[in-house]
Amino acid sequence: MEEQEKRMKAVPRLIKTNPRDNVQIVANPEGVAPGTELPEGVVAVEFIPQSHKVAMADFKEGDPILRYGEVIGYAKMDIPKGSWIDEHKVNLPVAPRLEELSAATALPQPEPPLTGRTFQGYRNPDGSVGTKNLLGITTTVQCVEGVLNVAVERIKKELLPLYPHVDGVVPINHNYGCGVAISSPEAVIPIRTIRNLGTHPNFGGELLVVGLGCEKLMPERLFPEIKPENLVVLQQDAGFGTMLQDIVDKAKTCLERLENRRRETVGASELVVGLQCGGSDSLSGVTANPAVGHAADLLVRAGATVIFSEVTEVRDGVHLLIPRAIDQSVGQRIKDEMAWYDAYLERGMVDRDANPTPGNKQGGLANIVEKSLGSIAKSGTSPIVDVLSPGEKVRKKGLTFAATPASDFVCGTCQLASGITLQVFTTGRGTPYGLAMAPVLKVSSRTELANTWQDLIDIDAGRIATGEETIESVGAEIFEKILAVASGTEKTWADRWGIENALCLFNPAPVT
Repeated sequence: MEEQEKRMKAVPRLIKTNPRDNVQIVANPEGVAPGTELPEGVVAVEFIPQSHKVAMADFKEGDPILRYGEVIGYAKMDIPKGSWIDEHKVNLPVAPRLEELSAATALPQPEPPLTGRTFQGYRNPDGSVGTKNLLGITTTVQCVEGVLNVAVERIKKELLPLYPHVDGVVPINHNYGCGVAISSPEAVIPIRTIRNLGTHPNFGGELLVVGLGCEKLMPERLFPEIKPENLVVLQQDAGFGTMLQDIVDKAKTCLERLENRRRETVGASELVVGLQCGGSDSLSGVTANPAVGHAADLLVRAGATVIFSEVTEVRDGVHLLIPRAIDQSVGQRIKDEMAWYDAYLERGMVDRDANPTPGNKQGGLANIVEKSLGSIAKSGTSPIVDVLSPGEKVRKKGLTFAATPASDFVCGTCQLASGITLQVFTTGRGTPYGLAMAPVLKVSSRTELANTWQDLIDIDAGRIATGEETIESVGAEIFEKILAVASGTEKTWADRWGIENALCLFNPAPVT
């Protein structure tokens, strides 16, 4: 019996994502040893770790390396079949030329609507629907953060227990508001992001603003219709104690109104779900991301709004996305955002391949091209109906591309500003990332990560790699989990532990 188990463990599990591919991905947790017989009559000539690529053909220097049916790079040297192909053996290809791409040329056939699906949400006066009931406190400038944080601790200790229907207090702290070129054209990005964060659906239409009094980003510039009862200006208060009491008193008034919010049955079409990945590995593009893509398609069929993002992790797959743009104007908007970011990176004297991290490469991703082709799988197959610049509010139902940076924290902040009320986050290497303003549902690409982080990972998509589940079955599981978490009947691990990463604005404008 022991010998049989050893033989079973030694059987190589390789994943080929497209018939054209000349590499395959090792799924075995222990990797494959030299001399292991692989598919297609190939024998491993060296140890190849889990998630990494094995050459299924002999490569001459300059030969294209194909994964997902696309060229992810060119061989830097001769590579015999059965070899481990890592980032050191791959030259980066040229990015797709934007001007050569046409929109609306590969629109998918419409799927039948998914009717009758609901969740328990908080309907707001403006028609939006929240998944949490939170008191949000917006700051206008980083200078007030220290005082506000003390006030928030007092609110949590003294007031929150009196309002059992309020889920928590979220200070919107940031490093903007002064010492910046506030009239620069690109200053519109952080300003609208702060404004839109303050009117997030999970805040129920309540708005408490804390400013200093001498900052460049004055409260009335952010919120022209702000009322005195919803505004605290620290320089108008007589010392620290008065500042605290002013914030606490005005928070109490907001809490009293929030306490009256109740969940009600609403259609799944009221959901706004963000998709993001972090700590990706080579299996992310064959397990977690495609499963999330299937869930995204189900959400779109249910009439919901789905946002995917991360410009640098889309740029090298943009030739597969622009044909899915619903019309020429949406396709042009994608091109415009890609071109803006190309110029932004050029000003910083870096190229797009600065994106992959050491952990990404340890997880088998050779470069940004391979990472991008796996990343866009999160978008599913639905038509792209709209494009948002960073921090813009969502405008349409269906699948939207939000042109955010790929940094987890900047992307998360921008997606919150766009109005997501729940985020699905895929990871292969693992990250404890979480958001205070919206639930974060964590999906792992590998079962080993899910087993190690049993109290951090919500859904294990690694079962796809082992053959226990399919992309469709895990995607359906994610869809059902989204409805349960949005209803408050289930909590993500991040929410159970109170894991809340700081907000991080995207500010390409000058700092003075």
